[in-house]
Amino acid sequence: MSVNTLNILGFEIFAGKEEFLPIGFHGVISTINPHSYIIAREDDAFKNVLLNSDILLPDGIGIVLATRVLVGAKIKRITGSDIHRILLNYLDKKNGPCFYFGSGQDTLDKLKERISKEHPRISAGFLSPPFKPVFTEEENLEMIKIINDFNPEVLFVGMTAPRQEKWVHKYRSLLNAKIMCPVGAVFDFYAGTVKRPGKFWLNTGLEWLPRLLREPKRLWKRTIISTPLFMWYVVLEKWNLFITSQRRKGSRA
Repeated sequence: MSVNTLNILGFEIFAGKEEFLPIGFHGVISTINPHSYIIAREDDAFKNVLLNSDILLPDGIGIVLATRVLVGAKIKRITGSDIHRILLNYLDKKNGPCFYFGSGQDTLDKLKERISKEHPRISAGFLSPPFKPVFTEEENLEMIKIINDFNPEVLFVGMTAPRQEKWVHKYRSLLNAKIMCPVGAVFDFYAGTVKRPGKFWLNTGLEWLPRLLREPKRLWKRTIISTPLFMWYVVLEKWNLFITSQRRKGSRA
């Protein structure tokens, strides 16, 4: 599958249409936003994970604006919820199986109920991991066996970033799923345990505001610290591009 990308701040960002069908695609689909970009600058392991994703989606209005500022291209924001919807529709057409790994059992039960109503043709498996910061290797291998025994075409992993991305990257060679997606808060959004902002906030790129007001303790860092830092790096990159272009013009004079 040929993927249309643009290099933004050192990352190959997906720049194609939202409703792409991953026909014949095997690999990892991850997302990047200003906060995860800042984390990646400080966490080399996480940066490597994002760089090695097969598709990296622009999840965040900041990434969309940075693309326009740095390369003059207009791309559309594609969130974890968007790729989740796209892949469910893709699986529904072919009666494909999927698996949800992560979150608590209550959330997974609500996910199961909603999928059975909206996508009855999809066979879905669910597994809630132990509630602990680090899994033992024995636990990881046991959970991987449960996932592989189900033989899903798509695996959704719903733990906090960057833990979910690192887990997928570490064990992708052992997982049988053709498509793997670390999708974070999507489990809660789809299950309804966390209410996603309405269409106005989504369409204007201001989804972060009601989420911040609702969960200030959890989200203040990404808004107060990560977003301004990201904007600074975009400005710095734009300046570096300008200086480079001026030098090239001078060398040709």
